[in-house]
Amino acid sequence: MSCSTGGCGTSSDMGFDPNDAQALEIQEKINNHPCYSEGAHQHYARIHVAVAPACNIQCNYCNRKYDCSNESRPGVTSGKLTPEEAVKKVLYIGGEIQQLSVVGIAGPGDALANPKKTFDTFRMLQEKSPDLKLCLSTNGLRIVDYIDEIEKYNVDHVTVTINTIDPTGEIGSQIYPWVHWNHKKVWGAEGAKLLLEKQLEGIKALTDRGILVKANSVLIPGVNDKDLPNVAKKLKEMNVFLHNIMPLLSSPEFGTKFGLDGVPSATDQEQMAAQEACGMDMKLMKHCRQCRADAVGLIGEDRGDEFGKEAFVSLSFEELEKKYNIKARAQKHEAIENWRTQLEAANERIKLETATKLELSSTGETKLVAITTAGEGMINMHFGSAQEFLVYEAGDKAIKFVMHRKLESSYCSGPENCNGTNPIEEIKVTLKDCDLLLTEKIGDCPMSELQSINLIADESYANMPVEKSVFEAVKTHFYTSKKEHELG
Repeated sequence: MSCSTGGCGTSSDMGFDPNDAQALEIQEKINNHPCYSEGAHQHYARIHVAVAPACNIQCNYCNRKYDCSNESRPGVTSGKLTPEEAVKKVLYIGGEIQQLSVVGIAGPGDALANPKKTFDTFRMLQEKSPDLKLCLSTNGLRIVDYIDEIEKYNVDHVTVTINTIDPTGEIGSQIYPWVHWNHKKVWGAEGAKLLLEKQLEGIKALTDRGILVKANSVLIPGVNDKDLPNVAKKLKEMNVFLHNIMPLLSSPEFGTKFGLDGVPSATDQEQMAAQEACGMDMKLMKHCRQCRADAVGLIGEDRGDEFGKEAFVSLSFEELEKKYNIKARAQKHEAIENWRTQLEAANERIKLETATKLELSSTGETKLVAITTAGEGMINMHFGSAQEFLVYEAGDKAIKFVMHRKLESSYCSGPENCNGTNPIEEIKVTLKDCDLLLTEKIGDCPMSELQSINLIADESYANMPVEKSVFEAVKTHFYTSKKEHELG
């Protein structure tokens, strides 16, 4: 089976033909995958196991450092694992976090530059945790070489980072100094052209075998931003399932070439513009958090610090499989699906995956709404605790999810820190183009500060479903006359 149209997403929140066998098969693959289904990401957890330290290309936005637990970005990990340690960790955490549904190998190097460690890990996971979906992330250089192994171990979700399709290699040479091929480094434009050739061959090999492909592209303003719409068109032609446009993270302290050279990080607004330019051709992933190579938990949280090696490494596989308790996990997943069914009914299907402003609003004018959530599709987090905001675009006809926006630190990290030094200025910059904030609870002081940027904060939708609340709040605040609002 292969997708017949690019971006053929069929998650429950975008609708699909129940008589289409291909669509049903895809729906089954993505239903509880938090990366491939936006609808799943507030309910199911993932784990990345850092078994793949080596890499076969150099990227100017990458620095594969260790012991960087305060950083959340690709390639960062607090330590490497052997395949045996990785499987033990998965079994232990799968017992602790029963909503765990996916295990991926995403570095800190490239999964396919470490083929023995990668496939040894998948082989054992397939035996000991058969209810988990298996994923890998790769730069695409060696996909064709290992396509049989990918299929053999039922790795049916593969992420390929592809940042340009410039055939001259000029754009690629600004991103990749070299590519390692046939025991030597291929430099500059020649290396970039080689990488692109192998990426396209690899993507075709994956989609020909019915393996879902998510393409990651790093938005690098001034380098590849103008080429990303061309990337999206090519991905659609090649039946890629999902396109994730990630902003360049380029602070000097990260130690990357771009960071040290002063190339700025991409802004939220630049990312939104790139998504707008690419979204007409491809289904986009907009809920990505650019996870660490050892991420644990729901997307948007990282519980990796809770599970050091000492918790699981000395336990036997027999003990760990008992803790994993596959029957209890199945019951937990059944409960999650029952909740999602109820939540979908409560939200009344007013969210669209892709939509123009006229499809969202009868006037063509829309509003941006930020919300705080701890997951499960509810407005269930206090403003002071939020470390990120989910942003929706809404009109009087429908809404769509736009992106998440992360904070360096929450407004209030505890009573001892609520001393007037709260990072409200960062929050005001983060939400400067938003019109409405829905949150479980907010104090008078931050509410007043947000009013200074014409942002309305509303806590009346506390513990209500996100999507229905966004839709109703926008209609109440912006599409209802003053008299109707007073009467209502």
